[in-house]
Amino acid sequence: MHSVTEIHQSLRAARLLLKQNYERHAQPSSLLRSHAKLVDKHLRAAWLLLAMPPDLTLVGVGGYGRRELYPKSDIDLLILLPEEPDPALQQHLQELVGLLWDIGLEVGHSIRTVAQCVEESVDITVQTNLLEARLIIGAPQLFEEMVSTLTQHLDHRAFYLAKLHEQQRRHARLIDADYNLEPHLKESPGGLRDLQTVLWISRACNLGDTWRELANAGMITGPEARIIARHEKLLQNLRIRLHYLASRREDRLLFDYQTELAEQMHIAATGVRRASEHLMQRYYRTKQAVLQLSAVLLQNLRTHLFPEASTVHPLNERFITRDDLLEARDEALFEHEPSAIMESFLLLEQYPRLSGFSAPTLRALWRARYKIDAAFRRNEHNRALFMTILRQPHGLTHALRRMNQNDILGRYLPAFGRIVGQMQHDLFHVYTVDEHILMVVRNLRRLTLAEHAHESPLCNKLIKDFARVEVLYIAGLFHDIAKGRGGDHSILGCADAARFCKQHGLTSEDSDLVVWLVAQHLTMSATAQKQDLSDQDVIATFAAKIKNDRYLVALYLLTVADIRGTSPKIWNAWKGKLLEDLFWATRRYMVDGKIADQIGEIHTRTLEILSLYAIAPEVHETLWAQLDPEYFLRHEPQEIAWHTRLLAHQVNSQTAIVKTRLSPIGEGIQLMVYSPDQPYIFSSICDFFARLNYNIMEAKIHTTHHGYTLDSFLAMDASNSKPAYRDIMNYIEYELSRKLVAADEPPAQKTARISRQLKHFPIASEVNITPDNKGNYLLSIITGDRPGLLARIAHVLARQGIVIRSAKINTLGARAEDTFHIASATLLQPQSIPALREALLKRIS
Repeated sequence: MHSVTEIHQSLRAARLLLKQNYERHAQPSSLLRSHAKLVDKHLRAAWLLLAMPPDLTLVGVGGYGRRELYPKSDIDLLILLPEEPDPALQQHLQELVGLLWDIGLEVGHSIRTVAQCVEESVDITVQTNLLEARLIIGAPQLFEEMVSTLTQHLDHRAFYLAKLHEQQRRHARLIDADYNLEPHLKESPGGLRDLQTVLWISRACNLGDTWRELANAGMITGPEARIIARHEKLLQNLRIRLHYLASRREDRLLFDYQTELAEQMHIAATGVRRASEHLMQRYYRTKQAVLQLSAVLLQNLRTHLFPEASTVHPLNERFITRDDLLEARDEALFEHEPSAIMESFLLLEQYPRLSGFSAPTLRALWRARYKIDAAFRRNEHNRALFMTILRQPHGLTHALRRMNQNDILGRYLPAFGRIVGQMQHDLFHVYTVDEHILMVVRNLRRLTLAEHAHESPLCNKLIKDFARVEVLYIAGLFHDIAKGRGGDHSILGCADAARFCKQHGLTSEDSDLVVWLVAQHLTMSATAQKQDLSDQDVIATFAAKIKNDRYLVALYLLTVADIRGTSPKIWNAWKGKLLEDLFWATRRYMVDGKIADQIGEIHTRTLEILSLYAIAPEVHETLWAQLDPEYFLRHEPQEIAWHTRLLAHQVNSQTAIVKTRLSPIGEGIQLMVYSPDQPYIFSSICDFFARLNYNIMEAKIHTTHHGYTLDSFLAMDASNSKPAYRDIMNYIEYELSRKLVAADEPPAQKTARISRQLKHFPIASEVNITPDNKGNYLLSIITGDRPGLLARIAHVLARQGIVIRSAKINTLGARAEDTFHIASATLLQPQSIPALREALLKRIS
């Protein structure tokens, strides 16, 4: 190769050949080494073509230096100089870098002397890169001088602590929910970077830089080395295929590629699960194994590097404490006495000062997990230990998470084991099923703690008075355990829950409650978020499903914990208020046979609130005379008082009145619109908020006796970023008033671009229209959420002459579940409902 063109063509042809060979044989380690080797060859050709000075050295660092070069990764280079370059050499070096890019090598480069390398190596990233330095071409003496000097300056202990701190910060940064759905193969917890961290420390300690060498050094066993190599191979395979699919350096398992990756890896869909979901479960189980094995290795490396005498205290005849870690007296304990596995997790709960297991015990747990078999699960002592774990006053969340991380929980509860790593592509759960379940149990546990009582005072009070709180934890463990089997997971999970309760000696009273909670765990959220809670029939129907107050309290607590465990972005104060309102209304109905706040009570309480504002007693009469009883049933007294203060002297206003206030629930803006009724008012308001990027969470629409519309809205920022709402309230009042001066038909909202999630995991739109018992209709819409969706729905309803009585807008991640109470004489005509349904489907799909 004697020209730039020849080098470029040779490199391109060689890379194509590598790709074809990989597609036939799929050997990731071979591809990575071969790619590094061919880049070596072409780098040397470029170096020689430019006749670089013989006293310079070209060094590969980073992944390229360790001969792990992914198809689209940057090539990290160090150009090592004997001394500071003069202008002529600087020009020569710039020509080299330009040539490398011209031949198709995307390089990241640094130019340093040996002294500068030592100086820069105080940065742990630079030090790590240089640790993997490899001579490509040039003066070998200069390279050896650098390696020797850096080795002398390398502090093994400081390097270990720095890499450990770096990993902890990286894990904390990438715990973000977005990375649960679309994990980063290299950087996410349990990814390739965790494995590289172990090997970097091992290399720095001269213990080797392969898993086999680590096994020879006694850091892991031979079988463990083979297991970790197998998991590493899967991660490497995924990353290589991602680079080829994206035709760029792409290291996140984005939705865009999950299905095609599954097809390439010959993973087929089943009747109830997509191929991509099977692929992601395989990934998540690898992630869990990598986290476990790397934790064992890091602890072993720490013991090797810090062999100082530790503080040991006896705990019982089987366990001791070593510093702040739990350790089995005999590494073979779990093999000889498998019940000690359960005992070890119980001890961690009972002794909060213990931060975890020692390295030998962690390894022993990993090796002995196969002892948890059918006989182990039938053992009454083991069952009693597990129940004791659930009943401990402290440490339950950590205990269950550790059991899951160590593959203990899924072996003890086989139904739980089936959902470990199972992704939920429903676009609002951002955790795997096992992580979601443990999050729900964590949330239930959190409700008991005084330091978190401010998050939900009612829940904290209720759970403190709840007898045998472990019943809630068991319901939490089983509520989603049957997901992915096909059919209704709420019903299928009941059999698993009933079996567990019988085997673990729960009373029939508690067993019945657990099974009922699993079956009904979605009922309360569906009622609160979709039904009209001012309707006594709705409350009566819901209350009929509740056996007694203990059942009501348990379902309320589980529902709050469940919703809060789906995604950090799903829960908000509005949902909390709906659930709390349903709880109190149902409790009142179960005691008195009616729901709270009947019209007489509402009038009285509203007048009490108005009296605090020094308003004359008769001021309300003109406005209230225009309002029918339904208005008072569907609004709370403080909201009615607010409306009354604003409108008492403007009942016949000829212009629209728009007023806002901070929502009393603590989030969002409450909006009141009062205006002579016009067909497109609701549609115009929805259009206004869509353009503002706000979500309308709830709408109450009321038409007065004299032809005015009195509408109430709760609106929140769509990004869920909790902005300073007060800053925008005046803008909303002014601009929306202007918009409603003549609420002509607004232009139809253009169909917005759908999110990547919806593109790859589409939601089949559903529109259901059913009559209620009051001569109106319930419109239920389920579809993929996108900007302007509500405005488009409102536009269709307005054009069809449909009157909206109320609306509840429920957004679950990328999924919208909206409910409207509607009325229109046209709906009585035979073809009107199918026509409306078809028009809505056409507009939202």
